[in-house]
Amino acid sequence: MAKKHSPDQVDVAALQTMLRGAGLRSTTARMAVIQRLQAANSPMSHSELAEELMPLGFDKATIFRNLADLTNAGLVVRSELGDHVWRFEFRDHAHSEIRQHPHFVCIDCGNITCLDQATLEKQLKTIDDQIGHVTEVLLRGHCTSCQ
Repeated sequence: MAKKHSPDQVDVAALQTMLRGAGLRSTTARMAVIQRLQAANSPMSHSELAEELMPLGFDKATIFRNLADLTNAGLVVRSELGDHVWRFEFRDHAHSEIRQHPHFVCIDCGNITCLDQATLEKQLKTIDDQIGHVTEVLLRGHCTSCQ
């Protein structure tokens, strides 16, 4: 009979396999970075990740190097949302398309919301046909909390 794994063990094993498949070693720091990004509801900056992971014993430089490695391997997406700060997101390979999903940024509080790409896909296809391939969409405005 096969041994059952807890959901956490299955996720760890899948992430380790994904890292190795991308040619990366499965280090403790790299696993911490990718697990935190996978759990995030919106893109995270290096400083946000460092704030959460430094108390666990990881330094800022190690976190930054791992973000760069994960981005170069295509496992993480890096974007700049209009404020000159790079933010990082786990790339969901189950729904992986070349085009990144759109984001909404509140100009008052800075809250970032990931938007469902499917709702814009038809309109973006029309724009692609007219002017070229759109790779990123950013919407800015006032969130419901700040209105």
